[in-house]
Amino acid sequence: MEPSQPPPAPPLGAWVAAALVFGSSGAVLVVELASLRLLAPYLGLTLETNTLVIGLALAAIAAGAWLGGRAADRFPPRALLGPLLAISGGAVALLPTAVRATGTAGDSGAFLPVTSLAIVLPAALLAAVTPVVTKLRLTSLDETGTVVGRLSGIGTIGAIAGTVLTGFVLVTLVPVSSILIGLGLALVVSSVLVDFRVRGWRGGAVPVAVVAVGGLTAALAPGGCDVETTYHCAVVEADPQRSSGRVLVLDGLRHSYVDLTDPTYLDFDYIAAMAAVVDTTYSSRQPLRAHHLGGGGLTLPRYLDSVRPGTRSTVSEIDPGVIEIDVEQLGLELGDGIEVRAEDGRTGLRRLDDDSRDLVVGDAFGGVSVPFHLATREALAEVDRVLAPGGQYVANLIDHPPLGFARAELATLRDVFDHVALAAAPDTLNGTDGGNLVAVAGDRPVDLEAWVAALGERDVDWSAIDGAELDAWIGDADVLVDDHAPVDQLLTPYG
Repeated sequence: MEPSQPPPAPPLGAWVAAALVFGSSGAVLVVELASLRLLAPYLGLTLETNTLVIGLALAAIAAGAWLGGRAADRFPPRALLGPLLAISGGAVALLPTAVRATGTAGDSGAFLPVTSLAIVLPAALLAAVTPVVTKLRLTSLDETGTVVGRLSGIGTIGAIAGTVLTGFVLVTLVPVSSILIGLGLALVVSSVLVDFRVRGWRGGAVPVAVVAVGGLTAALAPGGCDVETTYHCAVVEADPQRSSGRVLVLDGLRHSYVDLTDPTYLDFDYIAAMAAVVDTTYSSRQPLRAHHLGGGGLTLPRYLDSVRPGTRSTVSEIDPGVIEIDVEQLGLELGDGIEVRAEDGRTGLRRLDDDSRDLVVGDAFGGVSVPFHLATREALAEVDRVLAPGGQYVANLIDHPPLGFARAELATLRDVFDHVALAAAPDTLNGTDGGNLVAVAGDRPVDLEAWVAALGERDVDWSAIDGAELDAWIGDADVLVDDHAPVDQLLTPYG
């Protein structure tokens, strides 16, 4: 009589398998999007950074799916799921610490390897769950296509859910570190439940392919461009009212106006407001040491070079294609007065010496949004570091009612600088209309009367506020920090 064999374990339930695949797929996307936010202050919010993170995530998913499939064939699948979830949860929770500790240590040689491993490890472990779940769900070769196709579809839906939840909800409500720590805790708790009840769950491989396709699509500029740059569909339009006037249009938005023969002609009100505050802050024709975050058509650097001979402007412009347009189509002459660097604004700031600039100008945009990592307390502390005593930071902002971003950015400026002032059209200041706002911050107050008078001389009907009036305008807006700067969501609130 042969000894009785234990009955085979029942297959993993369809609903449990679906929940695990859905959840793990969403988790991979949460890790990916959060990683972009973590890396931006150190590598810049650039296409290269996006490509790096997406590439790492895809590589991790490929490796995890491959190795997870081999492991599922060699070991009992039910014994694998709990440890996969637990280890990935710990790795996710440690991701913010690994990135920030390495970034602030200043060891550039260690930064990429450490952060790459910190991103790849949890994504690979989560991806390894998919083939394990598939193994547990397959009971017959006749249903292979059905099982694999269903789980792949569920994984893609989970990835979409993770993307939407992170981009529209989580980043708006909580800091990035809290998102990852909370996800790590959820994965660890899930591992305990899986080991206790079923010893098997989840997966995720197909989802990030959706993000990769979206990234490639976004990188391809739409048709109708004079030039397709790395970041933009660029068009240079002639001004029918002024033969020497040119407008630089990026992705359908008017970014800069340049007069090819008269650099003192300032068409856009916000540029006139910036020029007016500079002219009323510094002595006439005093040469300045200026640094510009964002280049566009370089209207203000040209103006300063013309009206203040001897001024030296350095410019951080992230898009090399825009620089080429400035030179080839907008008549920019690079020389001793203007130096343009193809770089991210935050990384460019870090290269500047302490107390080395009289003026820093913030005019960098991705669409109508200031890149979040240039709007935070940490970024503005870098601006404050490079400003010489008596120097000023002048920033262009765009917002729409209820002006959530502008109020938060002014709260952040007030948190860093001793004196802050704001100017805009009256309907924008009172919140009934959107548009440009110009903020000024430094270690000395702005002469509001002189600023408004200079604006009037330029036919710009703007008002300016500071002090208690500005405090009331800011209200209870939160200070933006690297860990929590929902700039896009504040510009376009949902719900």
